[in-house]
Amino acid sequence: MLSFEQALEKLLAAAQPVEEIRRVPLMAAAGRVLAVAQHSTVAVPPLDNSAMDGYAVRTADITAAGVCLPVSQRIPAGTVGAELKPGTIARIFTGAPIPEGADAVIMQEYCEQGEGGVVVNQVPQVGQNVRRAGEDIAIGSEILPAGIKLRPQEIALAASAGLPELPVYRRVRVGVFFTGDELVQPGEPLPPGAIYNSNRYALRTLLEGLGCEVRDLGAVADNLEATRDAMRRAAADNDLVITSGGVSVGEEDHVKPAVEAEGKLDMWKIAIKPGKPLAFGEIRKEGGHAWFIGLPGNPVSAFVTCLMVVRPFLLRLQGLSSVMPRVLNLPSASVWSKPDPARLEFLRARIDEQGAVELFRNQGAAAVPSLCWSDGVVFNPPGQTIAVGDTLRFASFAELLA
Repeated sequence: MLSFEQALEKLLAAAQPVEEIRRVPLMAAAGRVLAVAQHSTVAVPPLDNSAMDGYAVRTADITAAGVCLPVSQRIPAGTVGAELKPGTIARIFTGAPIPEGADAVIMQEYCEQGEGGVVVNQVPQVGQNVRRAGEDIAIGSEILPAGIKLRPQEIALAASAGLPELPVYRRVRVGVFFTGDELVQPGEPLPPGAIYNSNRYALRTLLEGLGCEVRDLGAVADNLEATRDAMRRAAADNDLVITSGGVSVGEEDHVKPAVEAEGKLDMWKIAIKPGKPLAFGEIRKEGGHAWFIGLPGNPVSAFVTCLMVVRPFLLRLQGLSSVMPRVLNLPSASVWSKPDPARLEFLRARIDEQGAVELFRNQGAAAVPSLCWSDGVVFNPPGQTIAVGDTLRFASFAELLA
């Protein structure tokens, strides 16, 4: 079996970002992946400005507390004042440019109205409460590196630098379909021996949440020709085709021979639990190929494998430079006495009120309730038992699904 790390290395070595780059307005850029590093063409702030509501002063005029000086001008944000005359102060508001000649701002709380002016009850220091030009962003500095997913924070930074649009990779296109005559859609009668197709709904929404354009071909009949036709249609206008189930060698498993007929396939056994079987390959199409990944059929296996193995591959196709989730080291609140001796386990777990990790009672590959109960997964090495207080490596769903 391939180790988890070996499987990821193979997948990521194959993945290359999509080539097409689009310029989109800032309002449409959130969640997209930045294709080209961005540099600021302006300084932020553009001029020295006030960090407080108060009074702009010449420090040389205030050598002791209690000095009373006349107010020569009023400077709200968005206006530029005149030069500050010696022996006067200027009423100034947060964000307003510091007038020429002033070298400090005194907070209004340290000032009071006096006869003929304002009494200053603090001796200022040069630069006090002054935000310098370019203090936040220098002209020409890199503000956003390529290969990051744009969050509201990055959109705000781009806007503050005056950028109206950003170059992003186009969304990765993923085709999905599901084989198995036993699969029934929710809302339909459930005949004896049939099951509802939860994988269709889990995988589609998971992929959409990761920023993919998903083309859903629905359920495909359990025969080779129908499966081959679905492969061709899914590959035609997509970068990646994903299926779940049907990749073993049984008489009713047609995905494997369909991919081999339409392209090429590697069958992997990965030393992970749940989700040992995984198929990786490509499907021929005009002008190139679409990648193919076949996931296990059990619902938890398909979901976890998609998060832990397919997600990094997809993020690399999207152009992201960092594709692995952050892992936290947290104490265990549970006992795990029967680890798999040969496979890395992804144990469904959640963080309790004390900040410790609690394991779900049923770690079976079909236990969908474990996914809803949990906050994330624990990476448990092969053969590793767990006692209360042991340090566990935990990755949150909030991280994995973003």
